[in-house]
Amino acid sequence: MNKPLGVLAGIVITVGVLNTAGAWYTGTKLEGELQKSLEQANVELAQQLQGTTTRATIELASFERHLYTSTAHYRVDIQDDTDMGKQPMVFLFEDHIEHGPLPWSRIKTLKWMPVMATSNYSLVKTPFTEKWFAAAKDQSPLKGQVTIGYNRSVDGDLTLLPLEAKLDENANFVFSGLTMNAQSDADGQNVKGKGYMDHLEFVSTTPGKPRARIELNGLTLASDLNKSAFGFYLGQNVLELSEAQLTFGERQSVAKVKNFEYAGSASAKGDLMSGRLSYSVGDFTLDDKPVGSAQIIMTASSLDIPAMQSLLAFYQSKAQTQADGTTTFAPLTQAEQTQMQVDVKKMLEAKPQLALEKFTIKTANGQSDFNVSANLASPTTFEQPPVELTQQVLTSLDAKLVLSKPMIADLSTVQAQLAGQTNPQVIEQTANAYSEMAGVMAVQTGLAKVEGNNILASLNYAAGQVDFNGQKMSLEDFITLMETRFGNGPDRL
Repeated sequence: MNKPLGVLAGIVITVGVLNTAGAWYTGTKLEGELQKSLEQANVELAQQLQGTTTRATIELASFERHLYTSTAHYRVDIQDDTDMGKQPMVFLFEDHIEHGPLPWSRIKTLKWMPVMATSNYSLVKTPFTEKWFAAAKDQSPLKGQVTIGYNRSVDGDLTLLPLEAKLDENANFVFSGLTMNAQSDADGQNVKGKGYMDHLEFVSTTPGKPRARIELNGLTLASDLNKSAFGFYLGQNVLELSEAQLTFGERQSVAKVKNFEYAGSASAKGDLMSGRLSYSVGDFTLDDKPVGSAQIIMTASSLDIPAMQSLLAFYQSKAQTQADGTTTFAPLTQAEQTQMQVDVKKMLEAKPQLALEKFTIKTANGQSDFNVSANLASPTTFEQPPVELTQQVLTSLDAKLVLSKPMIADLSTVQAQLAGQTNPQVIEQTANAYSEMAGVMAVQTGLAKVEGNNILASLNYAAGQVDFNGQKMSLEDFITLMETRFGNGPDRL
């Protein structure tokens, strides 16, 4: 053997020996690490499901260790509190684990960074999941791979296979599949994920009822979250849907939404949290006729996290789920009422700010906008007359409405079409009548005024004084005015 080949052989043998030693060491530690991970996962599940009626647990059902690989079986139990008399949903997973530091699945894809293990998991066929398997042509419909680093970081992929199934004699379901990727650092402090689904379709053909069809196309999900000191995640979540389509009714009308987007973000500074939610619809059509677009943006800031968590825990302790699925609340004791007031006062001491920054509806002939913001503060005491309490809690409020009469006419046209009206002249006359009626009612009630094609209303409150559509008055006078106009004034009690 010449010298270069001897050196190469020595390197290969050395790497093989080190990988064998590493695999043996990893294998001896793996079961303990899995148990720790599952314990942590169960804690996380309990925290993230807090406030819902769903409970879920994961357990290691069995573990078989070998030199280079191990096999684990997991059991996932999901129980809804509204179905406490029923058996929980049970899912079984099989996991083929390749020991580090150099799992073969990584070597063959030229990933040479040493890792603790690579997990290859899949859903197991059981009587509970056999229909799901049948819809996936007898393949495991859910599978994935997770790589665990020596620093306890995680990089994983999940795949839901395409499905086509007849749910019952009246319903069909078609699903293109979904792929997701997620990364997490040690102990799940930072989590990033993204996913994509191409197509989903559900068709219902119940006898005696019009055929209904729902179709979703181009769904994208993305998250970038950091675990806060309070045990829950903050960060950004985004959902984008290229198109959604609903076919319904005797006339088989087709409502179509394009470019729907949801974006949510939350952050914290000390004990205070801020958040923003936005929803937008790029285009809405009915039977291929344009209807319009819409956008909603909501924000909140200076929310006291410990106080909110205390109120949430209090709510959960008093909520009782009944057999029919309804929720009732146990009566409050005097001590509980006092504690609730303490938490509410603590929240208000942070001076939270709440706003509907934007609510816009735009149609072919008009656009309407509404926004409102409020600043809150803590009262000296809750034991005071309502007006004085309101003056102390609500430090300021600002609201503005621009309601387009042509937009009202456009939406009235859509409503007439849905009602089955087909005469264009009747539709136009009805739409114009609704538009003009809205303006007349606004003026007659004194709640708004009309300028050109717009119905306008504004409300500004600060320091006990109200400016309502340019008319200034005290808070007491404004309350009296509203009671009178809505039929609850002193003369009608």
